[in-house]
Amino acid sequence: MRYVLALDQGTTSSRAIVFDEGGRPLATAQREFRQFFPQPGWVEHDAEEIWRTQLACARAALKKAKLGPEKLAAIGITNQRETVVVWERSTGKPVHNAIVWQDRRTAARCEALKKEGFAPTIAARTGLVIDPYFSATKLAWFLEAIPRLRARAERGELAFGTIDTWLAWKLSGGALHVTDPSNASRTMLYDIHRGAWDDDLLRLFRVPRAMLPQVRTSSEIYGVSVKGLLGVEVPISGLAGDQQAALFGQACHEAGMAKNTYGTGCFLLLNTGVKAIASRNGLITTCAAEANARQFALEGSVFIGGAVVQWLRDGLRLIKKSVDVEKLALSVPDSGGVYFVPAFTGLGAPHWDPYARGTVVGLTRGSTAGHIARAALESIAFQSAELLHAMEQDSGQPSKELRVDGGAAANDLLMQFQADLLGVAVLRPKVLETTALGAAYLAGLATGVWASREEIAKQWKVAKRFEPKMKREDAARRMEEWKRALDRARGWEKG
Repeated sequence: MRYVLALDQGTTSSRAIVFDEGGRPLATAQREFRQFFPQPGWVEHDAEEIWRTQLACARAALKKAKLGPEKLAAIGITNQRETVVVWERSTGKPVHNAIVWQDRRTAARCEALKKEGFAPTIAARTGLVIDPYFSATKLAWFLEAIPRLRARAERGELAFGTIDTWLAWKLSGGALHVTDPSNASRTMLYDIHRGAWDDDLLRLFRVPRAMLPQVRTSSEIYGVSVKGLLGVEVPISGLAGDQQAALFGQACHEAGMAKNTYGTGCFLLLNTGVKAIASRNGLITTCAAEANARQFALEGSVFIGGAVVQWLRDGLRLIKKSVDVEKLALSVPDSGGVYFVPAFTGLGAPHWDPYARGTVVGLTRGSTAGHIARAALESIAFQSAELLHAMEQDSGQPSKELRVDGGAAANDLLMQFQADLLGVAVLRPKVLETTALGAAYLAGLATGVWASREEIAKQWKVAKRFEPKMKREDAARRMEEWKRALDRARGWEKG
């Protein structure tokens, strides 16, 4: 039996999972790390803490699996995307906290770029809309806000990377400065059609090319981990942004297959095969994980998905543990006319409004904590339904099913409501950790643990199928009411 270690570095925690060659999780370790909010709308992480927690999880998972590191065939890395780290090449030390994908500090810069007419060029080359979500304006902020940083970057003293690049650097003791197309395509600096960093965009954002990692495929042997970290050198052979890794882990290898990951945010991806479809409905075009062949996807990003449940727990203290939300939501038969728009950090696709803010509407004296909890859960499904409807319009194809994963996908109430809104079956697989599984598959493909994508696809199994029960007219009415609530949340920060 051969084993693969997947490092799943997320927005609120680092995890490591050991998988066997049957694609079964053997052991998991997880550690949360601190979130920093220096100003309203700003979100930062300590990149060194991310590395420490990720390494500790890797060691803990191996120990829990009772597995010697020599049994590992490969390490795969999957990561929160768009988050920016800049570090010194000589010391490996970050120059500042990492700026997280949720951060909105560059909203004004993005507005200025739109007004200057750069949106069509950026969309044509990168597949992205201009938004603080993506890495380029964050990296530009580093270079402009921190004294002497630009000069050091131009001299080649500094390295830039998203979290995959940072972890590969640390694992390899600084030998690797690499990324893959799925992560590079989220920076707003990468031409997805040519498969290369774009000189015009580098000039626009004043980013020195010397900072950039090399772009490799998502499944190949890049190098090995330093012996002292795990006890032996292990091939590092899989890299993919978390959502593209989940698409791969869900075995959505063919055009027309879609998955939704319910994590901190929600991320719905539709495989479009070799064709990069330009969205007319507020979605983005992105590179899928590249194993043997280039593939593209349409993606819709919801910034606050499962994080709304964390807010109920930590902000309002309505629940003690996140899993308690389903019981509280089931204490009422419906949301009682309450709608919750969790636009805490603005709205992502298909609206792209960095100035929207969280809103609860429809409250009466009869509203209870149960109604708010139910509305919070329903907000996750409403936002995801908007994305799938936009994808159907862009691709010209109606959906047949939706494969789901992520922590909140374990919530039966949410999954049933999602099926009701969409009018298609929602399929929950036996292995919910498909993000980590995708990273494991990519790494294992490169080292011969799995021979092909077809072999991987045969391992995918359904645990539960949710069929729609709601009348289509009722679903349409609920979506219209959701849109009314959205209108109340838009543009709030502008006053």
